[in-house]
Amino acid sequence: MNILQPPDWARPKGYANGIAAKGKMVFVSGMIGWDKDCRFHTSDFAGQVRQALQNIVEVLREADAKPEHIVRMTWYVVDKQEYVGAYKRIGEAYRDIIGRHYPAMTAVQVTALVEDQARVEIEVTAVVPD
Repeated sequence: MNILQPPDWARPKGYANGIAAKGKMVFVSGMIGWDKDCRFHTSDFAGQVRQALQNIVEVLREADAKPEHIVRMTWYVVDKQEYVGAYKRIGEAYRDIIGRHYPAMTAVQVTALVEDQARVEIEVTAVVPD
């Protein structure tokens, strides 16, 4: 097992940003809309999605994985209506960062996320072909 930690990011507390397991499966913990220094630059839902997706790509890069290797995403949102209302801008951010690759996805509304400013958290599993 290899912990994936971009070298200039703040160290997480109590979790890893990603794990690569033998067979080149890559597991990315829930990414939220803050930057590498754990700072939010927006409270806008689509803006936080964009940052969370960028964070996912950076963690995947640590395992020589690319967005097209993503096989599963789970989205946790604090407000379903906010999520649905931002579909168009979320789609634009997704295509800009992930491309037109669409893995299996689940979206779940939750009461809250651990970080109070977070509007969305996205968890990813990727498989890099041998």
